[in-house]
Amino acid sequence: MTTAIINLDLINEITHKNGKIAGYADRIESEKIIGNINKINQWAREQKYLVIHVKVGFNHHYLDSSHISPIFSKAQQNNILCLTEWGCQYHSELVVKPTDIEVIKHRISAFYGTDLDLICRSNQINHVILTGVSTSMAVELTAREAHDRDYKVTIVTDATTCASDTEKNSSLSILSRIAALSSTQELLTLN
Repeated sequence: MTTAIINLDLINEITHKNGKIAGYADRIESEKIIGNINKINQWAREQKYLVIHVKVGFNHHYLDSSHISPIFSKAQQNNILCLTEWGCQYHSELVVKPTDIEVIKHRISAFYGTDLDLICRSNQINHVILTGVSTSMAVELTAREAHDRDYKVTIVTDATTCASDTEKNSSLSILSRIAALSSTQELLTLN
């Protein structure tokens, strides 16, 4: 096993139409992002690759949240991203298996302050395939950190999205310098 799928922030708060910060839930639905991710995860399980679900969230006391970040500073005040609440549960359409790994993050990057690198190194992972939301935030920052940690990085372009096509395409254009870009169909025809 040398490959891991890393699915980013597929939680209700961000992806479900009733999520408090789900500004582009309609795009996630219309672009079939979660459906594509389920196909990728099933393919990965058949290949015996690791499937890792990473979610952003905070404990009920919010002491692990940044109080200066423009993104996270109002989490407690607005009662969002609390790990024990519905908002931090995975979207009901996402298929999560008991053999999958879960990583909790408290910042944008999946690597910052988490066990993700340890899990990957312990399992001889040298290639990470990124999916999830948002392209211009969690996917981009995780890709940059994975690159700098000497992982081969692939981003599945139709398994990630953000607020607009312009924002997504800009992010992917920049990331193409450090990562391979693939569609779900192209990825599934490998091996």
